[in-house]
Amino acid sequence: MQTIQVVLDAKLLKAADSAAERARVNRSALIRAALRNHLAGLRTRELEERDRAGYRAVPDSEVEVARWEAEAAWPDD
Repeated sequence: MQTIQVVLDAKLLKAADSAAERARVNRSALIRAALRNHLAGLRTRELEERDRAGYRAVPDSEVEVARWEAEAAWPDD
């Protein structure tokens, strides 16, 4: 692991420390977990957008695309 420096405003730091205390982890562990979750969410959105673009480029049929759009939960940008 490497040590980095991150600047947080006082309100965010207080909230992070409070959350870390409730989760019984240190601040660094909380921030690592939050960053992992955020990056995983970004990756999921990228894959969903790639799939969405693929279905738009070569749809099976208008009915199939409409059915997929009705079932899928696309993230709001």
